[in-house]
Amino acid sequence: MKRLLYILILFPSIVFGQLIETTSIEKEKKTFGNFNQQFKKAVKFATFYGAFNGNNSIADVTQYSVSTGQLITTMDKTPFDYSIVAGVRKIARFGYENRQAVFYNGEEHSYADAATIGRVSGFEFLFEVDWKRRFGNTFLDQQHFLRYVADKWIVKTEYVQQGFADIKYFESSQRYRHKMGSKFSWNVGLVQRISEPYGYNPLQEFILPNGSLHYTALALQEGYNVEFLPNGEVNYLNPDGEIVADNSIIWEENIVPQVLADYTKRKKSELPQQWNHSLVIGYDFYHYTKTFWLHSWASIMPIHLESGDYPYHNYIDQQTWVDFGAGFILGNRINKHLGIFIEGKYNKYWNRQWHDFSVGLNYIIF
Repeated sequence: MKRLLYILILFPSIVFGQLIETTSIEKEKKTFGNFNQQFKKAVKFATFYGAFNGNNSIADVTQYSVSTGQLITTMDKTPFDYSIVAGVRKIARFGYENRQAVFYNGEEHSYADAATIGRVSGFEFLFEVDWKRRFGNTFLDQQHFLRYVADKWIVKTEYVQQGFADIKYFESSQRYRHKMGSKFSWNVGLVQRISEPYGYNPLQEFILPNGSLHYTALALQEGYNVEFLPNGEVNYLNPDGEIVADNSIIWEENIVPQVLADYTKRKKSELPQQWNHSLVIGYDFYHYTKTFWLHSWASIMPIHLESGDYPYHNYIDQQTWVDFGAGFILGNRINKHLGIFIEGKYNKYWNRQWHDFSVGLNYIIF
C-alpha cells in the first residue's frame, strides 16, 4: 500500500516535469525556428562579393636637372592603381537601373544607394569596404547601412568613410513618413551623428595677428632645433639631433610641411568623438516609365544640438549652419534613337563636401 501510495504521489510529478521539459524544448525549437526563418528571409537575395581590380596609373615622368655641369636624369614613377573590395548587399534595383555585369566586382556605381527610401518596403542593407590606390595615394572607403522602410516610418543606421574627401562619421536616423500619392513622400525626424570635431584647427594657436603662421615656434615645440654657425650659416635639426636642412629654402619647402602634417594628425587623433543631434526634414520622389524616369531625394538638417568639448559652432563664430544631402536621377528616351540622362548626388556635412555626377546622351544608329 505504501509503495502504491508513493507511485501515485510521484507519478504526476514525474509526468508534469517531463511535460514542462518537453514544452520548454518545443518552445526553444519554435523560437529558434522562427529566428532561422526570419534570418533566411532577411538575407534572401543578398549577394556576397569580393574582388581585386587594377589598372595602370598616370605615365612615368622624366625629370632633368644639372649638377656641376652634368645632366642628371631621374624618373618619377607612379605605381599602378588598384582596389580591393569586399561586401554584401541586399538592395532592390529601381526600374531605371541596369544589371550590366554578371558578377559584382565593387566597381559598380549606383547613385540610388544614397536615397532615403528604397525601391521596396522592408529591410535592406549594404556593407562594403574598399581599399584603393589612386595616383600613388592610398585610401580606405567604407559604406555600411541598415535600413527599414515602412508606410509611416523610416529607420536607418549608417557608417560612411570617404578617404578622398576626408570624411568619416556614424549616423542613425528615425523619421516619420507621410505619403502624398504613390510617387511622393516627405519625412521628418531626428538624426544622431558621431564624428571627429570637424572645424577644429590645431594650428590656430600658432596663427599671428597678421594672419601668418608661426611655424618655427611650432617646430621648436615639437623638438626641432635651429643651430646658428659662426660663419653665418644655419642648420636645422630634427628631434634626434640630425641635420635635416642647411638653408631656409629646404627647411620651409620640405621639412615644415611634414612638421605641420604630423602635428595636426596627432592633435586630431587625441580629441574625443563629437556627438551631434539634428532635426532632419526630407522628401523622396520616384516616377518611372520605360521612356522617362525621375528620381530625386533630399535631407536637410537646419537645427543642431551638440554635446562635447569641441562643438562645430565654436569654429564658425557661434553661427548656425545647415547640413544636407541630395540626389537627382533623370532619364529620357526621346525616341528610338536618342536618349539623355542626368545623374548626381551632393553632400555637405560640417566643413566637408563630396559629390559626383554624370551627364550625357546616347544615340543609336539602326
